[in-house]
Amino acid sequence: MIRGEPHTLEIWGDFGCFSRPEFKTERFSYPCPTPSAARGIFDAIYSKGYNRDTKVSEFYWQITKIELLNLPSYIALRRNEVSQKVKSNRTISQWMIDPEKVEPLFADECRQQRQTMALRSPRFRIHAHIVPRPKFANQIKSLDSQFMRRAMHGKVFMQPCMGMREFPTFFKYITQSTIVYEPDPVSYNQDLGYMLYDVFDLRKVNTPHAKPFVSIFKAEILKGTLLIPPYESPEVLKPEVDHAE
Repeated sequence: MIRGEPHTLEIWGDFGCFSRPEFKTERFSYPCPTPSAARGIFDAIYSKGYNRDTKVSEFYWQITKIELLNLPSYIALRRNEVSQKVKSNRTISQWMIDPEKVEPLFADECRQQRQTMALRSPRFRIHAHIVPRPKFANQIKSLDSQFMRRAMHGKVFMQPCMGMREFPTFFKYITQSTIVYEPDPVSYNQDLGYMLYDVFDLRKVNTPHAKPFVSIFKAEILKGTLLIPPYESPEVLKPEVDHAE
């Protein structure tokens, strides 16, 4: 499989929450980002969506390693959430045409308080590389250089976040020549059990109307480092449905 150069980001923020799915409505964070959340940070800086000419997306990000630079520290937060939302953009368009059809949603009537166990002052180092689609394999050098240019200048398509939009992420690009001078991961070990890998099929993640496709893997943090297997690896457990391109 053709892949791009290794890229490394150091990320940090005031708070972060990478929710464990087994806790359902109450949020309890993993001690580090899931591969899906880490991919979202790279996508926020540089991504290529569905190409109408070729009918495929140009590439996806493969996370390879996540290093913890701060020991996990939790803080309990209580947040207001709403149980209802506007059904669709079409509904909003109809309201704009005929204001008499507006059915307002009142936050006080659908408000729900949720407990969140979030990470405090999280800091991580994430390693990843680009996996181009077969039709764009010859553009890999261009894709790598475009990401490096954007990341080194702090450019983003949208504000990256630490799992939730209200927890913004700050980042810096670490070159391969200077990575040896960066701090070592913290001394921390934890068996995370089965961890969420991604909520979409990475082989078709940027196709129109992509449906949820949940995958998991056996995760363990050793010496402050979580190694991520390739998405195509048998270590990544996927639904028994063939969605390959």
